[in-house]
Amino acid sequence: QVQLVESGGGLVQAGGSLRLSCAASGRTFSSYAMGWFRQAPGKERELVAAISQRYGVTYYADSVKGRFTISRDNAKNTVYLQMNSLKPEDTAVYYCAAGVTSQAMTIRTSIEYDDWGQGTQVTVSS
Repeated sequence: QVQLVESGGGLVQAGGSLRLSCAASGRTFSSYAMGWFRQAPGKERELVAAISQRYGVTYYADSVKGRFTISRDNAKNTVYLQMNSLKPEDTAVYYCAAGVTSQAMTIRTSIEYDDWGQGTQVTVSS
């Protein structure tokens, strides 16, 4: 099990940027594939981006491709989500999640993630 704590959310104007961080503690962070999800009011939780345990393989939802970048620093036990060119429709609570899979694979379904953070609110004003 790994404990996850997100930070970096806030209020930003459309076109602005934010960087979310997710700090992990507990078992070896480098053993986990990581993902960022978001959930807007009245909508289902959706995968935004994912990164593999090793080799830096990434996946992005079409809605954020070219604007968001996921990265990880295993020495700091942290995964990041750099969000640029933010839009009002990016407003949501953002969650990071950890799961176990093959080293070069990303996890793309929420059910395959074992551990979740509490979330951080991102609000983009128009």
